[in-house]
Amino acid sequence: MTHLMKILPVSALALAVTACGGSSSSSDDTFTYDASDLISNLTENVIVAGYYDLDSKAGDLIDALAVLQSNQSAATLQAAQEAWKAARQPWEQGEAHIFGPVDSLEIDPHLDSWPLNTNDMATLVNQASPDFSSLNDDIQGFHAMEYLLFGDGTTTNTRAADLNTNELAYLAALSQAFEGYTDDLYQAWQTSFESGAAYKTYLLNPGNEYYATNLAVMDELINGMIGIVDEVANGKIADPFGTSAGNADTSLVESQYSWNSLTDFANNIRGVQNVYLGEFSTNSDQQGIVDFVAAADTELASRIEEEIEAAIDAIENIGADGSAAGMPFRAAITDTNGRVRIQAAIDALHTLYDSLHDDVLPLLNRWQSS
Repeated sequence: MTHLMKILPVSALALAVTACGGSSSSSDDTFTYDASDLISNLTENVIVAGYYDLDSKAGDLIDALAVLQSNQSAATLQAAQEAWKAARQPWEQGEAHIFGPVDSLEIDPHLDSWPLNTNDMATLVNQASPDFSSLNDDIQGFHAMEYLLFGDGTTTNTRAADLNTNELAYLAALSQAFEGYTDDLYQAWQTSFESGAAYKTYLLNPGNEYYATNLAVMDELINGMIGIVDEVANGKIADPFGTSAGNADTSLVESQYSWNSLTDFANNIRGVQNVYLGEFSTNSDQQGIVDFVAAADTELASRIEEEIEAAIDAIENIGADGSAAGMPFRAAITDTNGRVRIQAAIDALHTLYDSLHDDVLPLLNRWQSS
């Protein structure tokens, strides 16, 4: 989702760290920790690995849409829908570290602008010979493909017979542009960023224009977690939720066409979990932010881990209405019991936010890098 709140530059964040919560540090409350292995693991095995996964799944989406275009059926439509959801997962998890090239190269709005401009989409595809070579952000990316693949969200698997030749061609063009952006993002981290070194090298070797020290890198990583928890609680969930069922606004629900909203939100917090535990996919027993926190306070380290799990569970529970399919978020915001479950999720996210912001972030003031 294109963010209204951008992450502050590292220099500004460093000032925020100095000013935030708790008492001033003293010689008897400092702790030592060597963050080199942590930063290396999170950079290589969480961030870069996640963008590689996104780029790979973007290629799978191209393939699935090509099959749909050549053989339109309920089965090929479902395969394309599943490929869209698969690509959505690493992107949403990656919002826990949405800094660097994804921001400066404006890849976030290219891939994930919301809301979608369905009127302009309809005007485009209804032309006799539409030009899909240059598209504004509000008619491309995840949500343009989502709308074409899933429909308007009232049902989720009825589009196969409705997609016309122009819409299928539009989907193909969208997927090609999408994969181009995901490849740019991966290459910026892995190979070269703005005609310079790969962006990962700036995190791995501080003392450069982006990160003066390991402290600046840790600041970036911790604030990335804090930022997405805040956005999920106070933006993605709270904005459509409103103050009552009467002023809930379904038009603000992201990923509503695919009924994937709750999966998006849960994956956002799984992204926080990835950074906190230092794990993505199968790379276990590696260092994450939890190890930094544990060096200062083992009880706090365990509590944060539990609060992350609790927030994920509460989000997933929003749709638990007893039905096999579950209640989509767009329906839960106007349902009496659904709203109770949503409020429980918001509360769990606020608890996690407070712990990260008030208890974890101030540890940077006490840290002595070894």
